[in-house]
Amino acid sequence: MQRFLIRFARRLKAAEYWLTGKLVIAVLTLLRQLPPEKALDLAETVARKAGPWVGRHRLAVSNLRHAYPEKSEAEIEAIASDMWANMARLAAEYVFLDKLFDFDPESDTPGRVEVSGRDVFLRLREEKGTPHIFFTAHLGNFEFLPIAASKFDLATTSLFRPPNNPYVADYILRTRRGAMGGLVPSQAGAALQLARVLDDGGNVGVLVDQKFQKGVRTRFFGRQCLTNPLLPKLARQYECDVYPARCIRLPGGRYRLEVQDKITLPRNEGGAIDIAASAQMLNDIVEGWVREDPGQWMWFHKRWAM
Repeated sequence: MQRFLIRFARRLKAAEYWLTGKLVIAVLTLLRQLPPEKALDLAETVARKAGPWVGRHRLAVSNLRHAYPEKSEAEIEAIASDMWANMARLAAEYVFLDKLFDFDPESDTPGRVEVSGRDVFLRLREEKGTPHIFFTAHLGNFEFLPIAASKFDLATTSLFRPPNNPYVADYILRTRRGAMGGLVPSQAGAALQLARVLDDGGNVGVLVDQKFQKGVRTRFFGRQCLTNPLLPKLARQYECDVYPARCIRLPGGRYRLEVQDKITLPRNEGGAIDIAASAQMLNDIVEGWVREDPGQWMWFHKRWAM
């Protein structure tokens, strides 16, 4: 009986994934028929209205209350509304990556996407054969960062966590592959794949603001959380430079990609990169980014679950 219930639950979940996946892909396909600006505005409008009714909204509001105890309920709800708008735009932008990303490093004509830190990209382009690590967070459209790197002839292999829904994950993966460099799903063997890239003198991109069950204990917005030690470990093993990068949404449907100069990771008494202290340093940098515009970060994530 127990085995039957387990099999039934699995089949039920598979059916749910199939139905949800078909619905999500259908919506994205319909949005594709609209001009990008209208599609993104529509997605934002719907998300602002529907977001408060989603179960994860309560988690987002709870996380915001802990992070900003000084803010009023109205201010908290306003940030949560901005968050849903940002996430809706991100989802819709997957179907318009080829139309939205108009940055050309060889042109001075302003476009929808601007890049701050061109000199960093140009310098790294001259260091071919030398491994580098870029890190970012779920801010704005973070998917634009590896696309920008490829425009500067800096192919970057990015670590990503695919959605739980396999049908949505496959759709997003196919969309990503058409616009950016290599992709490594966050699963068993991912660290080895990234190590091989660095070993060959390549570039790696990592998101550092997600919970990692076997991570090191750190703090984020004053609360304990678990942080993936992969980036510090790779940096320690290959002694490669680490660069912060982020995407900022600007008014009028524009974007700024910001690549900062390399950071100096803390080291222990033996001179090796300190894993825990470095993980905390990454958290501190991301927290600074989020505080600048909290509505552009995903507060519904279970970042602080221990």
